[in-house]
Amino acid sequence: MIRFSKFALIFLSVMLLSFGCFAQNLKGTVKDSTGKGISFATINLKGAGSSILSYAVSNNKGEFTLHLPADAPRNGLTIEASCIGFIKQANSVTDFTAPYNFILPVATNQLQTVIVKDKRPFLKTSGDTLSYKVSDFSNPQDRVIGDVIKKLPGIQVAADGRISYNGKGISNLYIGGDNLLDDKYNIATSSIPNGVVDQVQVIENHQPIKMLKDKVVSEDVALNLTFKKDAKLQLIGQETVGGGTPGKYDEDLNAMMFKDNFKAINYLKGNNTGVDVQNDLVSHNLSDYLQRIDNNKPATLLSTGTATDPDLPRNRYLFNQAGIINLNNLVHLQKDVQLKANLYYLHDTQLQDYQKQTAIYLPNDTVRYSEIQHNKRRPDILHGQLTLNINKDKYYLNDALIADYNHNTNYSALVTNGTAVNQVFKDNIADFSNEFNLMKTFKTNNIIEVYSYLNHIAEPENLSINPGLNPAIFNNGNPYSQLNQKVNVPTWFTNNYFAYKLPSDYVTQSYKVGFSLQQQKLVSTLSAVQTNNTVNLVTDSTQNNLNWSRQKLYAEAGYDFPGKILKVNLTLPLSLQQIHYTDNLFAFDKQTTHLYFTPRLFVKYQSGIENYFSLVYDLKNKIGSIEDIYRGYVLKDYRTLNANNSALTEQRDQTAALGFNYRKAITLFFFSITASYDHVTANNIASSIISNNIEQNIVLPYVNHTNSWMLNGYISKYVFALRTTISGGVSWQSNSSNQLQNNILLPYKTVSATESASAETKITDALNLSYKVIYNQLSSKSPVSASGTAIKSIYQQASINYNPLVNLFIKLSGDDYYSHQDQLNNQKYIFADASVRYRFNKIKTDVELSANNLFDTRKYSALYLSANTFTSNTYTIPGRILLVKATFNL
Repeated sequence: MIRFSKFALIFLSVMLLSFGCFAQNLKGTVKDSTGKGISFATINLKGAGSSILSYAVSNNKGEFTLHLPADAPRNGLTIEASCIGFIKQANSVTDFTAPYNFILPVATNQLQTVIVKDKRPFLKTSGDTLSYKVSDFSNPQDRVIGDVIKKLPGIQVAADGRISYNGKGISNLYIGGDNLLDDKYNIATSSIPNGVVDQVQVIENHQPIKMLKDKVVSEDVALNLTFKKDAKLQLIGQETVGGGTPGKYDEDLNAMMFKDNFKAINYLKGNNTGVDVQNDLVSHNLSDYLQRIDNNKPATLLSTGTATDPDLPRNRYLFNQAGIINLNNLVHLQKDVQLKANLYYLHDTQLQDYQKQTAIYLPNDTVRYSEIQHNKRRPDILHGQLTLNINKDKYYLNDALIADYNHNTNYSALVTNGTAVNQVFKDNIADFSNEFNLMKTFKTNNIIEVYSYLNHIAEPENLSINPGLNPAIFNNGNPYSQLNQKVNVPTWFTNNYFAYKLPSDYVTQSYKVGFSLQQQKLVSTLSAVQTNNTVNLVTDSTQNNLNWSRQKLYAEAGYDFPGKILKVNLTLPLSLQQIHYTDNLFAFDKQTTHLYFTPRLFVKYQSGIENYFSLVYDLKNKIGSIEDIYRGYVLKDYRTLNANNSALTEQRDQTAALGFNYRKAITLFFFSITASYDHVTANNIASSIISNNIEQNIVLPYVNHTNSWMLNGYISKYVFALRTTISGGVSWQSNSSNQLQNNILLPYKTVSATESASAETKITDALNLSYKVIYNQLSSKSPVSASGTAIKSIYQQASINYNPLVNLFIKLSGDDYYSHQDQLNNQKYIFADASVRYRFNKIKTDVELSANNLFDTRKYSALYLSANTFTSNTYTIPGRILLVKATFNL
């Protein structure tokens, strides 16, 4: 028994020792990059198949002990350490006695955008980008993407197609991330079918140049259209042909591509239904472009003196026969390298008939004149642009070659104060330019920039007026046959600069030096054709031979603070300008030299995640142009004779603006308000001698001030319970200025106020309502006059869309116009339109019957007020139009 007990004890000891040899522990530590132990880290022991064989948790010092199972294999083992907020690490197990120590780097995982989605419309936010899902806001009646954009909460679309987001105009509309159209984005909004667009994205603080992102502060807001996958793979097109009464036609043939490496919008349009195809060619940011190139191109000097367009949509009053071919293509030659070609040609014949009554109120008199005009306008517009763009992280190049040729012929038959007058105005513009911009980033992260712009423009103008008008003024009281006014201002201009930018963590310094040169020559003659067909100058003072040269040297320091909370841009330009102008006909030769300092400050303070304050201060010193200093008389139209008798115009313009923008994306609420003040001081004033027959203008030396206060507000909200987007706006402006008329100085204060409200309602998927109302009040008064003048107007627009069947669409819309002026009868007009459209799905064709101006209104009167000038115009407008159209979808 004792022997057995000893044997059992020995056997048990051997077995325990053998188990101790196989049941081992792995030890070690888990620490962060600073050497501090990481508690609650998970340590896993994994086999060859990634199966977990054992695990442990680290203590508060980061230490762990991991038990190694007795039956665990001794080859192919991996020990892994992980913890939330740190990057996971793993090591192979090669030594069962050595410690395994881990140092885990901190993870910099960015939280992904969280989208809370239900059946209601929603917005997706990611950084500076806000995305609208098109399907959430579109209706079956919508045809193009522009129909949807104008219904998006927070977005406004003006009558000319200009798009604003929360009160600020957009800088560009990108097509799948590509700049296909520059600022002529009406081409896209009126052509792209809404069904192919996935999202409309709003990009705030948009910086289009990659190397300047997060380095140079941007105030721009841009839109981008993203497309559905199937739309990127095929040709898109809507081909429309139509005809109607009386003698109407309408056609729109287009082809579009939205591939990642190729974008195209090409179309052919033609109609005589009042749809203005020239609206597609509007450059919405032309003023910003001209300011960037610093080129004040000469304006057209002559005209037929026709009335302004009525305050109606153009299809209500336009008589036209228009056609346009527009080709826009962009190809990616390689990554970040694009070649773009934009070409269009437009021809139109437009007719206008109107009656005009004008009253100019003076302290001791009222000048009145009447006009009846029958006008024909025939524009031919040709434009070509070729752009190469390379936009990389360290290299940027943009070269744009642009050529324009515009041929305009205007005919005007008028009766003014009982006298018949015929006018023919011919205007030919040839404009060529090239803009080159190059930026490159060095290894030091500094940026060099080279810029060069070259432009030549010529615009011969010829105005013929017959029979002989005002012979006492133009022909020493003798009868004559015709007046001929000719003007041309050929211009060469170049602007070049070199810039160097030094980016750092908190500020980007920019330093620029450059020069610009403008050479112009204003040549004009006013001649009279006698009854025997001889031609002579009206007088020696009705001709000009003016040479002009403007040279400018400039330097600029700029500082950008592109912070997350506070963004600041400060520019400090200093320029030395020398202007030399001579005219041997008037024996003058003058030269001026000016040194100008024109600082600008922009501040944006992000007071919350979705709201910010903005502040702008701008000081500009503006020098006049060659149009301000010609001495010889120029007959601008049949009743306006202009000349100058003062030094070169100098203006000092100070502007300050304060704004607040707020949005709540989750509730689809937007609000903005901006207040601004503008003060302009000039060294001269325009003096007018006005009679019932003619107006003679001359610029005289006189220190003149203009003050303007402005307040603009905007609010927009999507009401989920009503499925309605409600928007409202207010605009108020007070302007103080001086006028010198008939040798009397007249200070005037003009106040305008506009309030607007609109609602877009989706009652059901088959029934939608739209309503808009705009109230305007314009008043003008002078302290030297006992009474002032005021005009009040209300415009209302409503529409209803109903599709009783899946393929049947019915629309009824109407406009109501009301205006009031104390001295005249109230003006009230109502217009109504209707359409019925049926879709044949099998042949992808829509057939539509439409009726415009159902009440057959053929006359429209409008009231206008400017300082002490009151005008009442009565226009002939198209009557009822019936049209049948068929649209084939590719």
